[in-house]
Amino acid sequence: MKTIKLLFVLIAMVTIQSANAQSDKYQRTIGIKKQTVKVYGNCDMDKRRIEKTALTVEGIKSAAWDVDKQTLTVTYDLFKTEAVDLVQKKIASGGNDTEKYKANDTAYQKLPACCQYQRNQM
Repeated sequence: MKTIKLLFVLIAMVTIQSANAQSDKYQRTIGIKKQTVKVYGNCDMDKRRIEKTALTVEGIKSAAWDVDKQTLTVTYDLFKTEAVDLVQKKIASGGNDTEKYKANDTAYQKLPACCQYQRNQM
């Protein structure tokens, strides 16, 4: 009889643990949004700079820049509605053009030579 009670308690604990793990995963994605924007650049140095800059904006959870597609995909807090716009402004202030903001010529000229791309893309 004690063995059956012990087995029942163990099964209940495993079931509860499994339910908690699923609930935690669900809660982590609530309030998170993903968006992709165009960001111009050339190389891995651009990639590091663009992603690092994006992550400095409050509300940004992750940032990944695709060198070939020239797109930045960010996940951010849904309640930080201005986060993607702020990311684009900060990236442009660092010298890389985005779909919404063009970097000023001075910032662009400060980019390393390998990072300077043809700017007639916008």
